[in-house]
Amino acid sequence: MIPINHVAGTAIPFGAKNVDTDVIIPAHWLKTITRDGLGKGAFESLRADPDNIFDNERNKGAQILIAGDNFGCGSSREHAAWALLDMGITCVIAPSFSDIFSGNAFKNGILTVVLPQEAVDRLLDVAVDQPIDVDLETQTVTTPFQDRFSFEIDPFRKHCLLQGLDEVGLTLAREEAIVAHEAKIADDLPFLAHAG
Repeated sequence: MIPINHVAGTAIPFGAKNVDTDVIIPAHWLKTITRDGLGKGAFESLRADPDNIFDNERNKGAQILIAGDNFGCGSSREHAAWALLDMGITCVIAPSFSDIFSGNAFKNGILTVVLPQEAVDRLLDVAVDQPIDVDLETQTVTTPFQDRFSFEIDPFRKHCLLQGLDEVGLTLAREEAIVAHEAKIADDLPFLAHAG
């Protein structure tokens, strides 16, 4: 997982409410055995419109998506987070998220920022032609107009995102303790070492 500390630049002012995981990545994309290329299927039904916000020249390469309330509702498909990452999104700002989507986003290195609707409305206005700045260390979202919005985040999630630690990384960080434990078990209970 790539560490996240600071995400700045163009933000896609999407703003739609109740966007479910089927809109984020339609079901027919779930047959893949790799995460690569899922960005092409992200928001496929919306991108069918040639004037869609995702393919707008100004928004190409954007790492921030500003969404509406209840983003990521619907099924628990982790492919939704994979699709967002594959299209370059590493931070989503919204008034609320589905719990399952928020968990999947975190486990895949996407920062989900919850802000009040008024703050999100302001960011949607600013993002039309100005950059947005998200600082995880200070837990703030700022604009060139001196807007400053603070957000809360679980300390464990913050630590993992700042360090780029997924579940495998967290386990590997404890490698010395794991090796010591396995050695102790082999000494104390040698019959387990030969099981199977």
